[in-house]
Amino acid sequence: MSEGKEVKVVMLMGSKNDWDGVMKAGSEILTEFGVPHECKVLSAHRTPEALVDYVKDVESRGCQVFIGGAGGAAHLAGVLASKTVKPVLGVPITSVLNGLDSLLSTAQMPGGIPVGTLAIGKAGAQNAALLAISILGVKEPKYLEQIEAYRAKRAKAILEEDLLN
Repeated sequence: MSEGKEVKVVMLMGSKNDWDGVMKAGSEILTEFGVPHECKVLSAHRTPEALVDYVKDVESRGCQVFIGGAGGAAHLAGVLASKTVKPVLGVPITSVLNGLDSLLSTAQMPGGIPVGTLAIGKAGAQNAALLAISILGVKEPKYLEQIEAYRAKRAKAILEEDLLN
């Protein structure tokens, strides 16, 4: 399974349906920041053995942070967290109960197996990517510098807004 390619962040989702409109937004931020990452569909319920094998593979290639997006029962991030000691960030995907079910499933991990839980949907995927970049920045300050520049650019855009023109 190993391609020999370095990877620092992995984005996993339980279904291809989670890509467009949600998880892709996080991948775009990782790309913008030049973070080597992979995105893959693996299910905690339908492909558990493949999930475990993949986690071992990407950790051997340097993965430092996992992002798991899932809807409904949202067990993907929890299963990821049970198979690694690296940080796992959970992105609840909108589902039957507008994502509230996913949010609660992701946030209510039992003590001892932490999952950092972000917002439901696209904003959660974007913030998971930014948080992953900040985590990488602890060892690689260039990422913290990029986060500072990103925030400054966003602040400048707000300050330049002109509602009358």
